[in-house]
Amino acid sequence: MIQDISLGLLQSYKEKINTYDEVLDKNGQVKPYWQKLFDTLESIGLEELELRNQEIIKKLRENGVTYNVYDNNNEPNRAWKLDPIPFLIHKSEWETIEKGLRQRAHLYDLILKDIYGPQLLIKNSIIPAELIFDNSGFLLPCFDIRQKLDIQLLNYACDLARGPDGKMWLLDNRTQSPSGSGYALENRIVMSKVFPELNKKMFRSRLSPYFNDLQQTVDALGNNTNENPNVVFLTPGPGNETYFEHVYLSSHLGYTLVQGSDLVVRDGYVWLKSIDQLERVDVIIKRVDDEWCDPLELKRNSLIGIPGLLQVIRLGNVAVINPPGTSVLENHGLMAFMQNACKYLLKEPLILSSIATWWCGQKKELNYVLDNLPKLIIKKTNRKQGFRSIYGRLLDKQQLEDLRIVIRKNPKDFVAQQEVSLSTTPSFIDGEIVPRFAAMRAFLISDGNDYRVMQGGLTRSSAIKGKFEVSNRLGGLSKDTWIITDTPNEYNESYVERRNLTNHLNNSLTSRNAENLFWVGRLCERTMALRSFLKIILSRLNENVTNKENEQPAFLIVLLKSLTHLTHTYPGFVGKEKESDPEVNIDDTIANPIPELLLLISDSKKPGSVTYNIQALLNTLNQVSEKWNHDTRRIINLVEDSLVALKSSNTSNINQVNHGLDKLHIRLFSFYGNVYETLPRDNGFYLLEIGKNVERILSLISVFKYTFNYKKVEEEESVLMEAILENHHLLAQYRNIYKSHLSLKAVINMVFLEQNLPYTLTFLLDTLSSYLSKLPKTIEPNRLSLAEKSVLEASTIIKLIDADRLIQADSDTLFRPELDQTLSDVFDLISNVSTNLASLYFNHSVIQHSILDTLDNMNSDEI
Repeated sequence: MIQDISLGLLQSYKEKINTYDEVLDKNGQVKPYWQKLFDTLESIGLEELELRNQEIIKKLRENGVTYNVYDNNNEPNRAWKLDPIPFLIHKSEWETIEKGLRQRAHLYDLILKDIYGPQLLIKNSIIPAELIFDNSGFLLPCFDIRQKLDIQLLNYACDLARGPDGKMWLLDNRTQSPSGSGYALENRIVMSKVFPELNKKMFRSRLSPYFNDLQQTVDALGNNTNENPNVVFLTPGPGNETYFEHVYLSSHLGYTLVQGSDLVVRDGYVWLKSIDQLERVDVIIKRVDDEWCDPLELKRNSLIGIPGLLQVIRLGNVAVINPPGTSVLENHGLMAFMQNACKYLLKEPLILSSIATWWCGQKKELNYVLDNLPKLIIKKTNRKQGFRSIYGRLLDKQQLEDLRIVIRKNPKDFVAQQEVSLSTTPSFIDGEIVPRFAAMRAFLISDGNDYRVMQGGLTRSSAIKGKFEVSNRLGGLSKDTWIITDTPNEYNESYVERRNLTNHLNNSLTSRNAENLFWVGRLCERTMALRSFLKIILSRLNENVTNKENEQPAFLIVLLKSLTHLTHTYPGFVGKEKESDPEVNIDDTIANPIPELLLLISDSKKPGSVTYNIQALLNTLNQVSEKWNHDTRRIINLVEDSLVALKSSNTSNINQVNHGLDKLHIRLFSFYGNVYETLPRDNGFYLLEIGKNVERILSLISVFKYTFNYKKVEEEESVLMEAILENHHLLAQYRNIYKSHLSLKAVINMVFLEQNLPYTLTFLLDTLSSYLSKLPKTIEPNRLSLAEKSVLEASTIIKLIDADRLIQADSDTLFRPELDQTLSDVFDLISNVSTNLASLYFNHSVIQHSILDTLDNMNSDEI
């Protein structure tokens, strides 16, 4: 009866199979666990499956799951793709695969220690010397590096696919910084939420033991005298392909995410540069390629490494997972010699088969490759040379001959592998369940003596029929990977338990993150202030018409000029503050301000515009993405939507633009509220609030100064006062407190001196002073910092003002000199706060954003 239920989808799928498929056994019968899966899929139906697929896409986007693509200018942050149909392996088969994986990991660990040790494999002609010494992965400075655990290759991953014999074959190895485990965990979490039916009807192994084992290994590597080692997760930065995973894993494991410039070597140790002190680092989980790790001994132009790191490792004062030098094991040519190496080192044959490989540096193998090119796949031995695999069967006669010439010129640089027919697996593509080639990445972690295998993995399938293009760089899909059992699993997980709970390390705030959080506050408030002022102006434009001479009302001209001063988008509506284009007619711009206003909203290439500020804010938010929880990330996604909408808005429809600005306002306020309610009250929170208050003060002063530094006629000044009070959310409070007509003296007293309203200068300066006092002071802790002194001086100036004197104007020029000078002095003092904070807390030895050239040249671990 059950089989009849699923006959439709399953039968339809079987008719599309044209090679060995995961669903079928050797006899062509459907495997029982795949039968159960299709039963569930049939009960769900294709329409519901498509809805679940859309829900997966939505959740992945909400969670910010991306895979960055360096060479795609149109799509730098590619959305992660997850197939709703998982990849299944039964536990009985998995146990054999596990043995093979552990054997292969032990073998590579022994090869690593031999290459950087006695080199017996080379001396006994098991592995050719040229294959090792000519490879860029072999790093001579790493020759004498040895960490305290017996096993050096602590983290290992490899790619598997089912070969023509029905068994899993090993396709490739990842040793220097294996990626994908974080994506595997995210895939599992999303699938569990979207497909609860599958959870109830099938028994699958959990992934959490792998991450617990990783934490235990990290603890074992930590300083012997430190029961709670200081662990950092070293990333190249947001430009890296798998940056999402770096953020995700560091947060999941509770380790501090750092870049190379956050660390410094002193006195034989690695130190983390936090804003209050240097903190000794015990363990580094490395996601930077080996050759970029230490510009002192390795790649000298690296801006993402730690100068002196290798020497600290030699001294045993820091442990690294995986240590530099392991990239030599990713040499494609080694695959040809694994069987002999295994027999030599382990005294046993390989359990897992590998694809037949020929290294062209040997005469016999070279001749075979040249004679059989149409049957082979050609690769470079050196993975870092950016050489894409060449399929001989796709080449014509001339192309084959050209390839032979290239290989003969430098034969030792090439390897050839047999092209075999690998298995397909069900994938949901374009509303159908179809067979597609797939490969699985398995992950292992060592405890120093043996290896533990993740009970699952990251499976990737090709989106294109008949092509084995599973890499996410090439548009492949990911899959949740299930190790299926017939009965529920019993777990006896061992968790990391601290013996000394008082020896606890906070997740340190690096100077880089401190600066970024400060600028998150400033850029968010800058965008909010500009949006608010634009709304005031657009509202007044809609309410007023030009006179007979096609001139704007005088008060509107003042607001437009104040807008240009606020945004520094000269010439704008001013024209005289900066060298302006002689062809720009300021009178015409003011007479028809809409085009300039729309540019200030939608032109993302115009510094100071709304979209320009949003883009800067999003870039800065990404720099500290580990700080944001799930709800905050969802709000950030909505802000991204606002950016796209404003950039593509119909500039002829001012109502559409207004609506977009309103949505942006709500989303940014939501961001403020969520951050305020969820961020811990630590230095990061204080700096974000400091940045927000600094920007709010500067915006208020700029608008007020350029609106009222010249006396206007009473009617015009009244309209301006109402606009400014509305812009700073003070109009209702003014009417409630003063209960009279608008007077500039009363407005100044309120905007400058009222202590209980969040948008007044006195309130903002007191709040800023309070947050500054909470920041750490390592030098003269009982004295005011320079930033605090600046705020105190500004606050004193404001609190001592005499409104009667401020509103006095020159009888000839109508200029208000005291008002202008007072606000200019306060503006300069608050501007100094940023400079003072930078010198005290944001001091970097390397410019953070100058790593793009390095990133472009890095060959990161591709998924």
